[in-house]
Amino acid sequence: MKYLGILVLALLLFASCSGNHDYAPKPRGFYRIVFPKKDYQQYVASAPFTFVYPKYAYIEPDKKPDAKPYWLNMQFPQFNGTLHLSYEHVLSQKEFDELIEDAHKLSFKHTVKASSIDQGVIYYPDRKIYGIYYTIDGNAASSIQFYLTDSTRNYIRGALYFNNEPRLDSIQPVLTFVKKDVDILIKSFRWK
Repeated sequence: MKYLGILVLALLLFASCSGNHDYAPKPRGFYRIVFPKKDYQQYVASAPFTFVYPKYAYIEPDKKPDAKPYWLNMQFPQFNGTLHLSYEHVLSQKEFDELIEDAHKLSFKHTVKASSIDQGVIYYPDRKIYGIYYTIDGNAASSIQFYLTDSTRNYIRGALYFNNEPRLDSIQPVLTFVKKDVDILIKSFRWK
């Protein structure tokens, strides 16, 4: 009787272990991203500038305690991202030079994580819009930064951030999608 119990237990264990149970870990997956239809609207406010921005984004004033007038945050809620826009009214050539140098320093601050930083010139003399566009590749916190100026009195700086860990392989589709919106913002930008 004792051997029969051991035999039955051994048969049950053997039966449960037999068969083809080929288990393999599944690869890491990513969320499915549904991109909205590209549709734009005009930003019209008391600010000394205007531009076109996507309807799936919304603009709110910067709420930081040190925020100045016309500092804006363009929120992309479905992508968990923000385009920070900081406007400055320039009073002197010294201040203008400092703002340009700050934009350069803030963009190149990402060299620790960036694989490359490319600069492109923004030049629309008919609208008095000049600037630099920084494309930051790699796992940097910000992938797009730029500044626009009329080279005399107005200056605005933009920086795109996503509110998650910067991993280029996972944010690349969203970054490519939002980069087109930033390009349209720059092309439609006007000083008042």
